[in-house]
Amino acid sequence: MLDFRPAWWLPGPHIQTVWGRLSRRRRLVRFEREILEMPDGDELVLDHLPGSGPCRFILLHGLEGSSYSVYIQGILSRIAARGLPATAINFRSCARDPRRVLRSIPNRRPRFYHSGETTDFEFVLRTLKAREPGTVLLASGASLGGNVVLKWLGENPDQDLVRAAATISVPYDLGAGSRHLEKTFMGKIYVTSFLRSLRLKAAEVVQKFPELAGTIDPERVRRSRTFYEFDDAATGPLHGFTGAEDYYKRSSSIYFVGRIKTPTLCISSLDDPFLPHEVLARLRKEISPAIDLRVTKSGGHVGFVAGLHPLSSRYWAEETIVDWLIAHGLSDEQSGERSGKRSGEHGADAGGD
Repeated sequence: MLDFRPAWWLPGPHIQTVWGRLSRRRRLVRFEREILEMPDGDELVLDHLPGSGPCRFILLHGLEGSSYSVYIQGILSRIAARGLPATAINFRSCARDPRRVLRSIPNRRPRFYHSGETTDFEFVLRTLKAREPGTVLLASGASLGGNVVLKWLGENPDQDLVRAAATISVPYDLGAGSRHLEKTFMGKIYVTSFLRSLRLKAAEVVQKFPELAGTIDPERVRRSRTFYEFDDAATGPLHGFTGAEDYYKRSSSIYFVGRIKTPTLCISSLDDPFLPHEVLARLRKEISPAIDLRVTKSGGHVGFVAGLHPLSSRYWAEETIVDWLIAHGLSDEQSGERSGKRSGEHGADAGGD
């Protein structure tokens, strides 16, 4: 599928955004789960998709997601169809107990995860590269996970761990995205859904580590109703930022994309309810020549659902990034399907409605 043509029966960004969450299976592939010991004494949960071949995909999920998120499962199922291996990283506090899929596996350290935390990602990359030195690593992230990938690539422009990368629906400017969600009825619904679990996690961390009482005010966390309020009360101080503004400024990938040298595909939609389209206009001026930016007119947030009817649903962004990564991450001899880079971007009328 070269161009995205949204499903006619899913009009509007919000239906595109939620359709997959409501209709797709969350166990399309079987994992081999690994509990990886981290340098700080904590644990990170990795879910490995068995396979063989010259490359391994490394996948990062979005806010409050996991390896069981429908878009991660969708990408993994497409990789599995190629017989290739992959590793899905569960951010700290996000891994689900496979016997109780809605319950998170707790952390040992007084922290969890955030949009700018790249050290865990790099540790996993180095660990996998040491295990499989001849394997090409291809990275992909959705939403928050995509922000982590882009920030890390910008922090390490001359890195030699990842051959190519791809992202979907990245919130490039965290502050702008947070303010945008506060302005609309549906935005507030999305935020309320996320904060329900985020507030619980923050409260659990404070309860487990009483020494944080002077760092995090549990009452401010409990009263938070916007991302800004939560990040100012919990995410920022818990992870070494002075507050929400400092966190957004130091973690937003828009400030790092100009340094990226690794071939990277970035897919976004103008109607993404999590990001004002003005940010995409700014992004076009900031990105490096290594980035292949594709902006569609519609698609929602990590939606991009195509197909003539519900029984033939296809997820264009997921299909596109897997094919693109294989083509750009492997040599002609290895992939047998390498194509020239599609430079530039799809304009506002790409794909149509």
